[in-house]
Amino acid sequence: MQIPADSVEDYISKIPEERQEVFKKLFDTINNNLPEGFTESLSYGMVGWAVPLETYPAGYHCTPGSPLPFMGLASQKNFIAFYHMGMYAEPELLDWFVAEYPKYSKRKLDMGKSCVRFKKTDDIPFELIAEVSKKMTVQDWVGIYEDRLKKK
Repeated sequence: MQIPADSVEDYISKIPEERQEVFKKLFDTINNNLPEGFTESLSYGMVGWAVPLETYPAGYHCTPGSPLPFMGLASQKNFIAFYHMGMYAEPELLDWFVAEYPKYSKRKLDMGKSCVRFKKTDDIPFELIAEVSKKMTVQDWVGIYEDRLKKK
């Protein structure tokens, strides 16, 4: 379910009203804890954070000329999705997150490769999201991307 929007604020305003406050809190949690250098925008039909082309001119190999995606936040039909490409690419970060999750939430972790799904908004581990947001710098992400993900 993509939400057509012209800006992050427009996207949030179009989320179902019962999710807006929690979504905004997640957005602020990520935005306030990401290391310097990532930029926010709308991409791939969701709110996202990326390494801008000014920092990494090569950009994303799958979409030439676009910034290198890093994190995303989306309101889907039945859940809020939190995407962290660093957890997809860095097994140690993923292992840390999976081990820490039960300390912050009573609910079972619902996760794909890089996507954490929050079906119930009353037990989102905001503190854990803040911590995982801090763990990878722009330089870290570009290095991992070039080493492990970019098609050579």
